[in-house]
Amino acid sequence: MNFIAAIEALNSIAQALERLVPKPLAKADLSVADAFVWYADPDRLDPITTVNRVEIELLRGIESQREQLLDNTRRFAKGLPANNALLWGARGTGKSSLVKAVHATINAETPNSLALVEIHREDIPTLPRCLRLLKESGRRCILFCDDLSFDQQDDAYKSLKAVLEGGIEGRPANVVFYATSNRRHLMARDMIDNERATAINPGEAIEEKVSLSDRFGLWLGFHHLDQDTFLSIVEGYVIRYKLPIETVELHRAANEWTVTRGARSGRVAWQFIQDLAGRLERPL
Repeated sequence: MNFIAAIEALNSIAQALERLVPKPLAKADLSVADAFVWYADPDRLDPITTVNRVEIELLRGIESQREQLLDNTRRFAKGLPANNALLWGARGTGKSSLVKAVHATINAETPNSLALVEIHREDIPTLPRCLRLLKESGRRCILFCDDLSFDQQDDAYKSLKAVLEGGIEGRPANVVFYATSNRRHLMARDMIDNERATAINPGEAIEEKVSLSDRFGLWLGFHHLDQDTFLSIVEGYVIRYKLPIETVELHRAANEWTVTRGARSGRVAWQFIQDLAGRLERPL
């Protein structure tokens, strides 16, 4: 190969390598909205103009959890120290609804003080890139992951641990991480039991996996509702949306609905109200 041909070959290789190098992330403009969704490949933050949320006054039966999360979030919005929060417990008990309602409440008190950024469970491995953009934006952000959990052979939890606490860089000062999960330790029970049965040092193996939840300074538990609380939630919706129904009939229909669903929760209450409003031909 002559000299010119060699140079051309090297140029071709250099151009091919340049195409493989990921493009630098563009700075995110978090002033265009109060809520965003993070997407990877390509990395971007898509603004959300209308957030699917429930008014905080309608979230009943979780008053203690509501006040704790509000207090933590208010401190964060003021630039004071605040904890990452894990909202865990039964399905449909208002965990994600509370996060979104708290965000709306804080922004109503102090407009544009917080951005809510949702990251999907499958995009957790790209979390460091997302945090880099949020850090550069300078705006205070709640980074929110709904239904966070990890299964066997899933190593994404290791990168999450490093980001939350303990890594060299850690999470940026302008970001707090809120997650919801049906699992208190974010790991399936059979996954923990399997580690105990097969590991050479079961204690260390289990500690490695359940210690992820220790990175959340605030734990809030959510449980199924008793009958009185469930009916109170339903009544709150009826008042809010001015649905024409007598209390006795409302309670009868709501209790019948819970029997068919096999559970009482905020989600079940909302599903009942949607059915009731439809039958009464009233919009929500």
